[in-house]
Amino acid sequence: MSEGEEAPAPTFDWIPAGGESLADGEYDAIVLGTGLTECIISGLLSVRGLKVLHMDRNNYYGAEAASLNLNDLFQKFRGVQPPAVLGRANDYNVDLIPKFIMACGNLVKILLHTKVTRYLNFKVIDGSYVYKSGRILKVPATPTEALNSSLMGMFEKRRFRKFLIYMSEYEENNPATHEGRDLNRISMRRLFEEFGLDDNTASFVGHAMALRTDDTFMDRPAIETVRELQLYCYSLERYGKSPYIYPVYGLGGLPEGFSRLCAIHGGVYMLNTPVDELLTDSTGQVWGVRSGNQYARASMVIGDPSYFPSHKVRRVGQVVRSICVLDHPIANTENAESTQVVIPAAQVNRNHDIYVCMVSSAHEVAPRGKFVAIVSTTVETANPLNELRPGIELLGSIVERFDSVSDLYEPTDDGRSDRCFISKSYDATSHFETTSDDVLSLYRRILGEELDMNISADTTETDD
Repeated sequence: MSEGEEAPAPTFDWIPAGGESLADGEYDAIVLGTGLTECIISGLLSVRGLKVLHMDRNNYYGAEAASLNLNDLFQKFRGVQPPAVLGRANDYNVDLIPKFIMACGNLVKILLHTKVTRYLNFKVIDGSYVYKSGRILKVPATPTEALNSSLMGMFEKRRFRKFLIYMSEYEENNPATHEGRDLNRISMRRLFEEFGLDDNTASFVGHAMALRTDDTFMDRPAIETVRELQLYCYSLERYGKSPYIYPVYGLGGLPEGFSRLCAIHGGVYMLNTPVDELLTDSTGQVWGVRSGNQYARASMVIGDPSYFPSHKVRRVGQVVRSICVLDHPIANTENAESTQVVIPAAQVNRNHDIYVCMVSSAHEVAPRGKFVAIVSTTVETANPLNELRPGIELLGSIVERFDSVSDLYEPTDDGRSDRCFISKSYDATSHFETTSDDVLSLYRRILGEELDMNISADTTETDD
């Protein structure tokens, strides 16, 4: 039904007086916000044959996960034009939410599952580092690297080498590789103890390799962390430099790619369209949305927390980020043009890790000679910017800096009762593993089944 055409009387409890249908009015799902999580979901649903309406209050794709050129970046943070010395505005594609992609992780599997890789090009990130005692050191992920690492003393290196060999040879369905250990029953703390590894080694293994966001992993079944370590090492073997890949022209290409997938399968997109109201029946179940005097009907509404009333989401913290433009690479990273540095919380007397990621002209996100580094962490004090200091100090001189503090939200329930399926805010981590987990959770809650992830991420489709 075209805009302005009179809609038939709905079977719901209420309809705005004199309202007009939004686009053609009837959908299987309405998705609010074009962040990466929402775009992946709309793409997956459209492939399944659902009729999707995708709306965003902004006039660009990506929402909080957008990539901005230099003009838009300065307008967003300062309301002014950038200085000419920084170069052409369109040579920049600056991510608002910095994330790298694990080369063989779940996001790559989703990209391959949907064939969105046909719309994107990726390049490997040059290096993965960890911070220890004021120094940046390469994360060892092979027995040979362990013996040459400066992270550990001589005897600890040999113990860590034995641990890596055990982990690489471990197969869940092959008891001959278990050496008598049941990793479903013993904790990760116990496994570290059995190999004689000290607290510092356990910290960088858990945070810089398994990408755990806190230390609760230590007392959970060891198999969970071993799986993540195997993923890290397998991803590293895939390209050799680091386990991470990143899309050319920035992360904004990811939501755009999934949006294109949705549109190809009949999805309708409406940017620059505010969502004024969720429409619900007398039982509280959602049946549509209103924008001005227009409305659209659907059996479910999916979106990021900013589109839902406060009683449907809860604030779970804050994240602080600093986007920094540099004229040099980060020191002690072998002049890498792109890199990640994890600062484990224990190294700087914190409860949450600090993440530093840097990209450059190698990924077409800055002009040659300029680098974009973003430092982020979960807020713990009343002075969030000061909490970034250990990461900021690693950057050296900074040409421009843009700071932000954002609230983190998650849904108060799973959405099955009111048919409002809400994503989580993007956390402080510099990788997409937690975002991928949220996508898989949403898919399961919406359709009542698991997304088929039995696809190998070992493919040339994401190769440089």
